[in-house]
Amino acid sequence: MHEPVKKSPGLYVHIPFCRNKCPYCGFYSISSNSLIKRWLKALKTEVTLYKGHFNPFDTIYLGGGTPTLLEPEELSDLVQCLISCFDFAQDSEITIEANPGDLTNEKIKIIRELGFNRISLGIQSFDDHTLSYLGRKHTAREAENALEKIREHGFENIGIDLIYGIHEQSVKKWEAALMHALEFWPEHISCYQLTIEKATPFAGMKEKGVFNSLNENEEYKYFVLTSNILEKKGYIHYEISNFARDVTLLSRHNTKYWHHIPYLGLGPSSHSFDGCNRWWNVSSVRKYCEALEAGSLPVEEKETLTNKQIRIESISLGLRNTKGFDRGIIPAGKKINELIRIAGEHGLIKFNESRIIPTKKGFAVADQLASQLCAALQDMAD
Repeated sequence: MHEPVKKSPGLYVHIPFCRNKCPYCGFYSISSNSLIKRWLKALKTEVTLYKGHFNPFDTIYLGGGTPTLLEPEELSDLVQCLISCFDFAQDSEITIEANPGDLTNEKIKIIRELGFNRISLGIQSFDDHTLSYLGRKHTAREAENALEKIREHGFENIGIDLIYGIHEQSVKKWEAALMHALEFWPEHISCYQLTIEKATPFAGMKEKGVFNSLNENEEYKYFVLTSNILEKKGYIHYEISNFARDVTLLSRHNTKYWHHIPYLGLGPSSHSFDGCNRWWNVSSVRKYCEALEAGSLPVEEKETLTNKQIRIESISLGLRNTKGFDRGIIPAGKKINELIRIAGEHGLIKFNESRIIPTKKGFAVADQLASQLCAALQDMAD
């Protein structure tokens, strides 16, 4: 049994600065730090413009980019601004994404004192050759040291990110990486297959034939191996790429995205959702700052979701997590009902009271299954 999904809104803050841009990363960030002070001033203005909306939050998530790139006083300034303008539940989950190379004892101590109770550590690999290939600037030993120091400072909720399907990485090496991660017994592990995002250096390398992505059989092999290893160690495979050591340790913030729970996004390129409307900020630090300096919100676009859009998204997201989706959102239709019947017969989904739940086998083909169901739903009249 999973804990009920909390309906309180979440708060996301995008810190768009990195020491260098990793060649696989499709998230918006810049490698120059010259605009940090201007960005922080603009961010504080954005916070004040949203004051009184969405309260109270019960999660805060500082992502990026590299939030731990900020100086202690900058982090403190940001947190104090959030606390002074918004209301938060007493049991709020407060997460910061961290780069292992940034986590000195002093910085971890400050992060702890600022109220963060969860750290998401971007390790990606425990192999130095692989880390170099991915453009990461930390070493395997620095990642190990960071995990040890975080524990020493009393953090009881640590998440780590790992990547598989990397060029020249064998299944054996990936299995070794998982077993090494388990030595640190993190509360949460995210295992992502390397995907080639548009307009990244890796995308250019793929076009030139420098490396190839995993084929479907290889993808399935890595996926099942990962799930089996972690589940045998007691982890809950609650979302395609995410594993938690206990039902109380699921990422409460990310869970909001998967269940259409409102969230406010601050910073360049961040997205927001109020239950009916979605909007997103410009993906430019300069344009973001200019808009707020002029007293305007830096919104690039917005949309009001139709009932059909919400149903389609609920299916797509539901097939990626173990809560699934409400069967009641599927309207009567011959084609879509036939697809559901076939998916059930092939063991891709199961039925739990009024919900449709993906199986582990279904997780492995979630995108294809969602595409078929959503296409059938899209063809139906409103």
